Amino acid sequence: MTKLSQNAITVLERRYLLKDENGKVVETPDDMFRRVAKAIAAADADFNPDADVKKTEDEFYELISSLKFMPNSPTLMNAGRHLGQLSACFVLPVGDSMGEIFDAVKNAALIHQSGGGTGFSFSRLRPSGASVRSTGGVASGPVSFMKVFNASTEAVKQGGTRRGANMGILRVDHPDILEFIQCKKDNKDITNFNISVGLTEKFMEAAENDEDYDLIDPRTKKPSGKLNAKKLFELIVDMAWKNGEPGIIFLDRLNRDNVVPSVGEIESTNPCGEQPLLPYESCNLGSVNLSLMLKKNNGGYEVDYELLGKVVDTAVHFLDNVIEVNKYPLPEIKNMTLSTRKIGLGVMGFADMLFRLGVPYNSEEGINTADKIMSFINQRAHSASELLAKQRGPFPLFGESTLAATGRPVRNATCTTIAPTGTISIICGASSGIEPLFALSFVRNVMDNDELPEVDPYFAEIARKEGFYSDSLMRTIAKEGTLAHLSEVPEHIKRLFVTAHDISPEYHIRMQAAFQAHTDNAVSKTVNFRHDATRQDVSDVFMLAFKLGCKGVTIYRDGSRDEQVLYVGDKKNEQAEFSESMRKITPRPRPEVTRGFTEKVVIGCGNLYITVNYDDDGICEVFTNLGRAGGCPSQSEATSRLISTALRSGLDVHALIEQLKGIRCHSTLRQRGNNKNIKVLSCPDAIGRVLEKVADMCEKENGNNKEKQSRPISRASDISDEYENGLKDECKNPLCCPECGGGLEHEGGCTICRACGYSKCN
Repeated sequence: MTKLSQNAITVLERRYLLKDENGKVVETPDDMFRRVAKAIAAADADFNPDADVKKTEDEFYELISSLKFMPNSPTLMNAGRHLGQLSACFVLPVGDSMGEIFDAVKNAALIHQSGGGTGFSFSRLRPSGASVRSTGGVASGPVSFMKVFNASTEAVKQGGTRRGANMGILRVDHPDILEFIQCKKDNKDITNFNISVGLTEKFMEAAENDEDYDLIDPRTKKPSGKLNAKKLFELIVDMAWKNGEPGIIFLDRLNRDNVVPSVGEIESTNPCGEQPLLPYESCNLGSVNLSLMLKKNNGGYEVDYELLGKVVDTAVHFLDNVIEVNKYPLPEIKNMTLSTRKIGLGVMGFADMLFRLGVPYNSEEGINTADKIMSFINQRAHSASELLAKQRGPFPLFGESTLAATGRPVRNATCTTIAPTGTISIICGASSGIEPLFALSFVRNVMDNDELPEVDPYFAEIARKEGFYSDSLMRTIAKEGTLAHLSEVPEHIKRLFVTAHDISPEYHIRMQAAFQAHTDNAVSKTVNFRHDATRQDVSDVFMLAFKLGCKGVTIYRDGSRDEQVLYVGDKKNEQAEFSESMRKITPRPRPEVTRGFTEKVVIGCGNLYITVNYDDDGICEVFTNLGRAGGCPSQSEATSRLISTALRSGLDVHALIEQLKGIRCHSTLRQRGNNKNIKVLSCPDAIGRVLEKVADMCEKENGNNKEKQSRPISRASDISDEYENGLKDECKNPLCCPECGGGLEHEGGCTICRACGYSKCN
């Protein structure tokens, strides 16, 4: 097994390795790789009783333990375990009846519980205000029901490891499109959804020509009004400029590449947008680590196509086996998935590969390298799928598919997808997906309050070789976020080691288009904008993506979400002032008069009485008291005191709730099976749930004025309003990770902390 970084081991221990009932890790990384390889190899016997399954197991083990390839997270977590749900991506239909809507809610909950993410199109739902014959009432519209799905997602913890993620799509010609575009104007609304507008070729032409277009009633399929396409496009741009949402999806292009149009229309994608799927389809993803697909030549590096080809062949075999051994959350999903057998092989470590090849990301050579690499992978993947079809038969719907005319049966309806690789790229020590590096160096906090610079290994190697490495320079690079203005770094190094904000939006899109040209499904790619980017810049990128053949676009303008900590990176005195202010925050005095509630909650140790008090400025304190059964009163009191201190120091109550809910206690979990009155997982989980109830009540009492509730201390406006007003291209600090305080990177509609592995979509 290839040696893992300490960061990779930390991520595996937190999120992937088996734990006992007390939460103790009982599996090593090597055990995990062997568990996964053995479970996936077992499928060979389904097709050939005489298959050498042990040989396949060893091949799969070498593939993943060497970090040359890694499957999506659910496969690593669940293969060889009781749950056995191995897919990351699902799309569910949402029909226009109460029964169909809540069937979709239920099915989504089952998928989230099993570790998957879901995509929905809400385009079939009648618009708000439309009549409902069965009740004589009026419909509330798609956005209203999205909030129901959002609440359900919030309540379901995915396999005990992460919350569910959703994609919500609405066609641009739906009568409620204006409300949909603006439904996430407040970043605290519909928090478990990424949203994208489903654009059509007809709409894009109308937008370019400044023409009106028809809104279509989804029930009658007849026009029900008109909007100006250019103005609506500008509204999409404006909202994306403000906070990164909505994204856009080109529906006609998704269906142009729909391999089985006889089965239905593609209406939605998975949460990160790279996997278009038919209703009830799922897809299994995995990525080749391009940083390891190199060989040395004359003191430099070149692509090792022989090795890359072998890895692709084995990866396609692996992913097809995943389809076979998967335990599907719904029978409809099993039937559809087995009918098309879609897989999505992608890449990670592309930026690392370019560094070693000496090719700048934002160059013609960089674009050409992407084109050549992905063309090879796509062709090789299809050849491997053809070979599997000869051995195992083509996918069942091949005969009625658009591929039948080729006369070359394939095992899988699609073979390639470029996904965001998130935590699996941390495990592999590689850059994520096809993204450029977000930072060459970042500062990691350690237990003694010291800060250590974490530097990209190859950049550190080159810096030492060229003689300009120093810890102080690495700290400066971490604060600057770029090499561009550093005189200590040679020009040829600056040109090669570019990061996300050094790259123009146009090159981001051109790179996405280069990969899309050789990808069956779609490409997850975030176009990063500097803080001073204009709405016109965003508009130009959307139009360029349309003209270059992309299937969708996600953008993020640095500092555009109000949770982001904003500071001027090269003004060290202001950063010091910010840091000092953060250190000196003290709680406001306890008010003399409060209002509040006490709730009795049954836990494993007996009854826990939770009191939450608030005043006109929001929730200010929490008390807990255990009944006679005993339990851990000192720990509960300590938890309550810390929560009260945090609340009176200005910490957002919802941030506390997020941390508390889902914490598990062995004593409580052990008793749940015998006591139906136990509805919580632990004392902290119970406190979080009661806090949530009171927070909701306070917000309603204050007329939904969420600013009256304790404000997040991470907002720059709490320190100095002029920081945000004066920000231009110097805003570089990312969102703060809620688990370790490190920086979060935006990737395909998700955020990921490369310091600890925390990730959250939407």
